[in-house]
Formats: sequence, structure tokens, C-alpha cells
Amino acid sequence: MIERVRGTIALQRDLFEIPGDVTYLNCASMSPQLRTVTEAGLAAVRAKSSPWLYSARDWFVGAEPLRTLVGRIVNASADAIAVIPSASYGLAIAAANVPMRAGQSVLVLDREFPSNVYAWRELARRSGGQVRTVRRTGGESWTDAILSAMDDDVAVVATPNCHWTDGSLIDLARVSEAARAVGAALVVDASQTLGAHPIDVQAVRPDFLVAVGYKWLLGPYGLGYLYASPHWCEHGVPIEQSWMTRAGAEDFARLVDYTDEVRPGARRLDMGEFSQFVLAPMAAAGLEQIVAWGVADIAASIEPLTTRLVGGVRELGCATPSEHVRHMVGVELPGGVPAGLTDRLAASRVYVSVRGDSIRVAPHLYNDAQDIDRFVSLLRDALATPH
Repeated sequence: MIERVRGTIALQRDLFEIPGDVTYLNCASMSPQLRTVTEAGLAAVRAKSSPWLYSARDWFVGAEPLRTLVGRIVNASADAIAVIPSASYGLAIAAANVPMRAGQSVLVLDREFPSNVYAWRELARRSGGQVRTVRRTGGESWTDAILSAMDDDVAVVATPNCHWTDGSLIDLARVSEAARAVGAALVVDASQTLGAHPIDVQAVRPDFLVAVGYKWLLGPYGLGYLYASPHWCEHGVPIEQSWMTRAGAEDFARLVDYTDEVRPGARRLDMGEFSQFVLAPMAAAGLEQIVAWGVADIAASIEPLTTRLVGGVRELGCATPSEHVRHMVGVELPGGVPAGLTDRLAASRVYVSVRGDSIRVAPHLYNDAQDIDRFVSLLRDALATPH
């Protein structure tokens, strides 16, 4: 039974391995580890010491719970989920499949995460197109800036649903509608939202959606997920030719009977070695906890913390985005971020990131109001100290 207080999830710190004197506000960089994830990993490592106990079936079944759980989180079937090692891998799959002609363009956000830029630069180079960077003017939202840049020459809109540096919100439903109106593909990097911000692929209808597993999905480093729309589940082309993605691969005695037939759905796009005998059980434990809490309830439970943060830092003269996701906020200081600020905070056992011009603060259910107040207090001291 998950304890709830006034409709939100109670503090869950005991489920994590976080020392009492640590204020960790950096889930957007990497989540701390659930105790259940650690236990699953230790058990998997021990099991790997006896490989003779693995059957041919075990090479394939471990990934299936991951597909099911991620599917529940994004409102898709397990067949629509591929297992990948990284967001860049998933974006490379998207770039290898979406159509683009000479003279067409890919829209990306200004100061976007590099993985969601490099793949599109390569596609533009191959196809004779171009990458167009969307920039905001004045008080314009990212959503409005994307919509203003949309025209008939756009082949792909490559966007997150919040900016990775400060949590600024992008309305995927509006962007999706506009992309479809001009015949553009929609590719979403949900690495900074999946697991903490509700995403419904049936409503958004992206061609592809990718996410790493080690941030808001509370899993280990080295596993991520790709949602593929029905068209690409049927017609998508992988970026590697793995024996494991072929139909009948479970029968090891018949592997020399080569076949062009692939496994059903997005499994055709899986990475090689998707079995991940150690990482998969760990990832499943994290995903199970996300599903048990419920993403909508996670977001609603973190929101009071980011609301408190915004109020506290604005009193110090800092700026925050006018529209942001509920689980992550960028804080812009009046004179810029002082050199060495994160090191000074870390010396006090408070952990945040600097991304772009913002101090990125990303709490989770292991944080409480005291954590926020501690950060704000240390920030007040830093602003009062000449630098």
C-alpha cells in the first residue's frame, strides 16, 4: 500500500539508498537507486555466475516485462516498444527511417541536447536538407516558437516535451497537430520527462519517442526505450542486423537457417544483446515502482516542491520559466551562475546541475520541503558573497 497525504504520495526516501545528510535535487542527471533495483541487480549478477542454468528462452523473455511496463507508462502495447541502449541509438533509428528530401528541413530547439541535433545533421547531410534551429523571441513559449517555424518544407520536428536545461514545457499535442498538417514526422526525446510527466502516445501520435532509463524511469545506465508508431512497427528498418531480432531466433539449432523475417512489432528495431541479463531485472524493478506510484501522481506530488522552489528563488531576484514541467525547474541568477557554485553546494551535500544559463533543480519523491529550503538558503548565501 502506497501511503498518500492529502491526495499526493508521501515521502518515499526510505525506498532509496540516500544518506540522511544528502540533499539530492539532480534526478534529471541520474536518479539515485531504489533498494529494489539494487537487490534485483545483485540477484542478477549472482545468477550470471551460473550460465548453464540459462535456457534459450531466457535470452528473449527478460525484455518482455520492460516492453509491457513502458507501454503502460506511455499508453501503448508492448509490441510498440523496442529496447535500446541510449537515446542517441533511438534517435539514429528515427533518422534512418523518417523520409526527407533535398531542400527539406528538420526543426530542433535552440540549445537542444546534442544527441537530438547530431542525428539530424547527419540526415540533412545525406538527404541534401538542412537543420533549422528554433529560437524564442521575447516572452514567446517554445510551443509557439515551434509553431511559428512550421511550414511546408519541414520534414521532421525533433523535440523534447520540456527543454533539458530548465524544464520549459512544450505542448506536444499542439506541435503534433501542426506537424501532421504539413506532413512532417514527429520525433520526441522524452528522456527528461518519461516517468515523471504524463505522456500519452495515442494522443500525441509521434512517429518515434525515445527515452533513457536512468533518469526519471529509475533504472540502470545503459538501457533505454523506443516507442514506434504502428507504421514503423511494420515497416521500420533497424540500424544493426542482429540475429536476435529475427523470427525463430529462440531456436539456436536453426540459426544457420538465415531468414529475412523479423520478430513482431517494434522488436525489429531492438538493439543487439537486448537480453541484458543483469540490467533488465534492475530496469524492471524501477519501472514497476513507477507504475505502482502512477506517473500522474508522481507529477502531482513533486509539484509542491518545485512551486516552493520557484517562490523561494524569485524572492532572491532569480528567474524561472513561466511554463515548466512540474518535476524540474531551471533557475537563472541575476548575474549569471558563479564559477564553482555547484562545487560549493556539493561541499554542503546539496546536489544540482548547471545546464546552459540555468541551475537545474530536479527533485523527486525522496525530497521534501526541507530539501528545497536548504538549497534556497545556500543559494541566498552564494548570491550575497562577491564573486
